[in-house]
Amino acid sequence: MMENHEYSNGEITILWKPKVCIHSGICVKTLPKVYNPKERPWLKIENATSEELIDQVKKCPSGALSIK
Repeated sequence: MMENHEYSNGEITILWKPKVCIHSGICVKTLPKVYNPKERPWLKIENATSEELIDQVKKCPSGALSIK
């Protein structure tokens, strides 16, 4: 079974599929306050607006990040 991670800010939920992730780094470069692979949890959804998050998720080349 594939393990997915969900991060919600009460408005939107980001779904991250680690097995699909190709580690392109686009998320980290686009929103470094949200995505920090050195921290746990590595995704801090509260550090950006829902609009910024939606725009960034659309740029994910592998489809590992999606909005639910």
